[in-house]
Amino acid sequence: MTQQALPKVVVVGGGTGMPVLLRGLKNLPIHLTALVTVADDGGSTGRLRSEMSIPAPGDIRNVIAALSDAEPMLIELFQHRFNAGNGLSGHSMGNLLLAAMTAITGNFNTGIKEISRVLNVKGKIYPISNDNMSLHAKMKDGTIVSGESNIPLSNKQIDQVFLSPQPVEPLPNAVRAIENADLVVIAPGSLYTSIMPTIIMPKIDEAIRKTKGKVVYVCNVMTQEGETTGYTASNHVQAIRDHIGEDSVDAIVVHNEPIVRSVREIYAEENAEPVIYDTDRLLKMGLQIIEGDIISYSQQMLRHDNVKVAKLLYSILQER
Repeated sequence: MTQQALPKVVVVGGGTGMPVLLRGLKNLPIHLTALVTVADDGGSTGRLRSEMSIPAPGDIRNVIAALSDAEPMLIELFQHRFNAGNGLSGHSMGNLLLAAMTAITGNFNTGIKEISRVLNVKGKIYPISNDNMSLHAKMKDGTIVSGESNIPLSNKQIDQVFLSPQPVEPLPNAVRAIENADLVVIAPGSLYTSIMPTIIMPKIDEAIRKTKGKVVYVCNVMTQEGETTGYTASNHVQAIRDHIGEDSVDAIVVHNEPIVRSVREIYAEENAEPVIYDTDRLLKMGLQIIEGDIISYSQQMLRHDNVKVAKLLYSILQER
């Protein structure tokens, strides 16, 4: 199959869930594009944003590492985080390289493209915008909390999230990728602080609603304190629809096996619990349900099994 004839898959999101998903998809016979959030403001990323006025590099860095076919040592170097040194402590090498390449090329997206070429990245990576933006949340009690890293710490129920300064301009290539996709995958991750900043972008939200491809949300397996406490699978989808439109999500991928007790106990210490898979409501919402045992227990913290999820998503393309 020629490159032009390959099905086009676009993955949207950020945080820890997106790179896992991309590792499973990158070796499939697809034309893969990753659209990544740039609203993070914590740690090394936050320092570089404030000092250099660039979009957040941290999530981009992790996506580059996930899609790279470079030598393992080179990827390890790219992901290395300094733990000593005045000024360097806390910074990752990849974040510094992205900041340096942005300064050299004069453009964040061009910097990503150049580093992707050096690290032999499979597929295309676009920041959702070249703009340096901030995320804010309006809480159920009417208060406003500003900053991606501050929102989960407020311990209040989130009503809506929004970006500033307005107008925020999306990358044109990101909009076109969604419009022309055969499959748009909303990755798992922190619902309000990793996923929403990407999909609520003006023109991106419209592209998701109008794309000719199927839009699939890979649902989180565990709730997250400060963001989705008590949320069922349908609550996750409804939050997305409330932000970008009722006709925005066509299908949901869910884990349908019990979480082992020892893992549940670890998460319980963080006030997190398994997301309830409420089939009846999902069906009433008109969603196609794609279910399976899609969790990997290879690490202490739960992660989606990238191979299993990739197979499920590829099966959707084969149906189409």
